[in-house]
Amino acid sequence: MKKYCIHIILLIGIFQNAAIAQGLKGKVSDSESNDAIEQAEIFVLDSNLKAVTDKKGNYKLELPSGEYKVAAFYLGRQSEIKEIKIESGWKTINFSLKPLLETLDEVKAYGKKSEVFNVTRLNPVEGTLIYEAKKNEVINIDQLNGNLATNNARQVFAKVPGLNIWESDGGGLQLGIGGRGLNPNRTSNFNTRQNGYDISADPLGYPESYYTPPVESLSKIEVVRGAASLQYGSQFGGMINFLFKRAPEGDPFQFHTRNTVGSFGLLSSYNSVTGNTGDMDYFVFYQRKQGDGFRDNESFESNTLFADLNMNLTDKLYLCFEFTHMDYLAQQAGGLTDRMFEQDPTQSVRERNWFAIQWNIPAMIVDYKFNEKTKINWKTFGLVGSRKALGNLERVTQVDFPEEERNLLWDDYENFGSELRFLHRYDLFGQIQAAAIGARYFKGNTQQRQGLGPAGFEADFRFNNPSELEDLAFRYPSENIAVFAENIINVNDKLSITPGVRWEYISTNSTGYYRNSVEDLAGNIIFDTTIYESKNLDRSFILGGIGISYKTESDLEVYSNISMNYRGINFNDLRVNNTNILVDPNLKDESGYNADLGFRGNYSDFLNFDWSLFYLAYNDRLGALLRYDDAIDGFPRIYRFRTNVGNAAIAGVESYTEMNWSKFLNPKPIHEFSTFLNAAFIRGRYAEDNQESAIAGNKVELVPEVNIKTGLNYEWKSFSSTLQFTYLSEQYTEATNAERTATGVDGIIPSFHVLDLSAKYKYKFAQLEAGINNLTNNFYFTRRATGYPGPGIIPSAGRNFYVTLDLKF
Repeated sequence: MKKYCIHIILLIGIFQNAAIAQGLKGKVSDSESNDAIEQAEIFVLDSNLKAVTDKKGNYKLELPSGEYKVAAFYLGRQSEIKEIKIESGWKTINFSLKPLLETLDEVKAYGKKSEVFNVTRLNPVEGTLIYEAKKNEVINIDQLNGNLATNNARQVFAKVPGLNIWESDGGGLQLGIGGRGLNPNRTSNFNTRQNGYDISADPLGYPESYYTPPVESLSKIEVVRGAASLQYGSQFGGMINFLFKRAPEGDPFQFHTRNTVGSFGLLSSYNSVTGNTGDMDYFVFYQRKQGDGFRDNESFESNTLFADLNMNLTDKLYLCFEFTHMDYLAQQAGGLTDRMFEQDPTQSVRERNWFAIQWNIPAMIVDYKFNEKTKINWKTFGLVGSRKALGNLERVTQVDFPEEERNLLWDDYENFGSELRFLHRYDLFGQIQAAAIGARYFKGNTQQRQGLGPAGFEADFRFNNPSELEDLAFRYPSENIAVFAENIINVNDKLSITPGVRWEYISTNSTGYYRNSVEDLAGNIIFDTTIYESKNLDRSFILGGIGISYKTESDLEVYSNISMNYRGINFNDLRVNNTNILVDPNLKDESGYNADLGFRGNYSDFLNFDWSLFYLAYNDRLGALLRYDDAIDGFPRIYRFRTNVGNAAIAGVESYTEMNWSKFLNPKPIHEFSTFLNAAFIRGRYAEDNQESAIAGNKVELVPEVNIKTGLNYEWKSFSSTLQFTYLSEQYTEATNAERTATGVDGIIPSFHVLDLSAKYKYKFAQLEAGINNLTNNFYFTRRATGYPGPGIIPSAGRNFYVTLDLKF
């Protein structure tokens, strides 16, 4: 329908502007010889309008004023797509088409013929990166219906199967997603990136993501599963890459503003300027967001600023400078026990807990093309940031007296990283092959301090005794060196084999002190000592993997891969100063592998699918056990013991299916109706021969055995709407499979379902969006927190609405 409507609108516009000719003109030439290409086709995506070049390679295409995506195509050449804006007169846009050797990027983009198709997968080669035979998804933000202002992950990642999403705050300040039994906490089991470089606190030493790019600023989100370990890092989860918007071709200035109001005092304003002037383009945005939250004591305010400058210095050399700043202050309502949640999930018994983040990321990207066969990419980035948490972390059943001093945790991060990637294409067996090699260097320095902070209610992040902290002061230097390589070997036009290898060196260190203090029942200190500690953990290892892909002529693909994974001990594993938690001094790194077997494709423009089986072997999995000891510091107590709880196996089905019923019945429908089903069925168990008899054969925590997101989409002209249903079965939160505890920290997360409705309407330069999340006002939770923002149950938001006005000039 969209294609049909655009065609009609374009034809009407052309007739209306017949007296004042305007549109697009230019030349299509060969990228190597610069010779003109005759009979090349220039067409407007989402329409049937096109032009053909003459003997001199020139073309002319009349178009009314507006924004378009225009593509140039010629058999045996790589297609080129440009975004353009026509205001008046004739705009000159030239195309330079690369030879067939380069088409490994585009021609094999199965299910990616044009934006008419729901783009869901990466090309076998993207720039200097190889994705052949890897399970991956691409989320196109412009095609989403949902609450983008709050980064609603339930809607944004609705079509990525198997993800377990934590809902920790109402503003979308932190993204928490996991999958295949991996902890969603701040997405720490994924390598998180924006525009291809790291954004977490420390990718190996402390891989938690306190910063999430605003979805309103993004064009796409790329998700690559466990096989990403060879190119991006050894994480079990894979990689998530947030891609920012780029300036439309030929438009020197564009202003875009999105303003949102919603329930619980939500106010959000996103504003950007972008432009393209010849060989240079820029993109700058600022987002301000604030709200009161679903519960008492849950207010927040955040600011995000991003700027980039892109320059094509020559035909071969591209240079980009980027800078990101984010800060936010959030009041945290604390957790609840099961009984408190059942009585009133909106209540809060903590009004003195605060959380603050400062994040600054500079980056530089260089692309250089030696020739049509060989190119390099070099990314250099850094981080200067901080995390501050102030409040009372005692169990929520204990009264929080305002005259008592609060506990303050303060981390500072200073990181530097650089990645160099090299891609070369060559001929073998009469086929075009692609080899990618790369190297990475990362150096991090984290300073962690913990002690008493001021009493009262304010967000006052100051230590009472900065020179003599009551808890701990540590410095965690880290270093990472990696070399990696992958090679696509095309046996023939259909079958490819992609082996890969990665060598990695990790150094995780700690130096500092912690204090061990014991009080009697009256609160008097009876034992107090300072313990100085220094640890140095150096290790190196090799990871291997291989992928196989078989593609049919109808854009269908059978793929399989197996890749090794590795997760090193991080800073929190080295030292936790908490009397309720003990850390095993003999912790080991985790290892294992991911394996996928799948069938995917885009069939006849009405069926898009990816059905796969996976198996995750997880050795020496880190977790927590509930233990009782009558001789800890002389006092009996129940505590959590963090250790390598044992080996685990997680397997299941991850399937995604989207069906456009209107196009199935009519290739050019007036109304478009489609459905999607994202379903995962997963089983996770600890080994029966586990040394920890308390968990042998137990279910692996954070594994809902049924995970479904399904929905209906409707489009008519400039209107679209989505009704989405989410269901997750129950899941345990720790290895002993405790059903319920008095503190609310451990126990089952019950099954839940949520219904979301969203819609948008576009008229010329304006777009109105609105929706209701949790339409049936269900009370549920997705997380039991052991620390901030708890401890205890963190309730998800009840029914809430949003309205967004989007203007683009």
